[in-house]
Amino acid sequence: MLDAEKGNQSDITEFILLGLGNFAQLQPLLFFLFLLIYLVTITGNLFIIVLVVADPCLHTPMYFFLGNLSCLETCYTSSILPKMLTNLLTGNTTITVSECLAQYYFFGSFATAETYLLAAMSYDRYLAICRPFLYTSIMSKKLCVHLMAGAWLNGLIANGITVFLLTQLSFCGPNVIDHYFCDLTPLERLSCTDTSLLELVVFLLSFIDAVTPFILTFTSYIYIIIAIIKIKSSIGRQKAFSNCSSHLMMVCLFYGTIIIVYLLPDTLTLRHLNKLFSLFYTILTPLANPVIYSLRNKEVHKALRRVHKKLRILGRTYLFCL
Repeated sequence: MLDAEKGNQSDITEFILLGLGNFAQLQPLLFFLFLLIYLVTITGNLFIIVLVVADPCLHTPMYFFLGNLSCLETCYTSSILPKMLTNLLTGNTTITVSECLAQYYFFGSFATAETYLLAAMSYDRYLAICRPFLYTSIMSKKLCVHLMAGAWLNGLIANGITVFLLTQLSFCGPNVIDHYFCDLTPLERLSCTDTSLLELVVFLLSFIDAVTPFILTFTSYIYIIIAIIKIKSSIGRQKAFSNCSSHLMMVCLFYGTIIIVYLLPDTLTLRHLNKLFSLFYTILTPLANPVIYSLRNKEVHKALRRVHKKLRILGRTYLFCL
């Protein structure tokens, strides 16, 4: 009897993603819009990765973190957009339970890793501006690698625990997710079993993996802003602020939209607003990363010219050899 009831509770094998809304006439337009965003995001972030690897002048902690951020953003957007594009193109919005959990695992892991990476980047800028004489001795290559490995490892472990607890839940209907990807809150809402343990673990992990990096990041920037204000030379203040303004813009965009999404009450009227703000940190932030860093960073411009010059020399040498 109990086995039969358990079987009935677990008979859902797939979910239906409602996406951004029921706009059948806009599906082709949305497909091409998000396809363009995805291609620009992947191209831009890969461009930064190649540039950081190819130019020895960018082999510094700041650009090491920037290259890893671009790698993270590439993986981050690839965990959501390909499925979203497929749904828009085919009109088939179903996703299996295992695919849904896998999507959430990778999305959550990359998002968690990004919180730690942003904290590491802010600490790097804090040392460069507030402790310049200690910067080289503290921000060693070994520390950079350890910080980056810790960010990835924390993301994978924390979300591994969350997904394991999700697999213990039963989904017995309905199976409609009012979102364009598999997020934790919609999945919890569809469960027909007790989610108190999951909610407790998620609360603890959120404090460790989101609130703590957030506090560290903004504490670093408080000290940075105070140090910049104390600089007497206007040129010096401008130079110091330009070194961290791009990163500060990314931090504000990433955390600002996440705070809005997860602090807004989970009501039917605000659900569409939640989806709109979710677009910022899931899709537009990875797009903005290469745009902000490439357009506002003079070192990136110089590196691009150096790499271009090398390619021209190599091209001429190759033609001469022919």
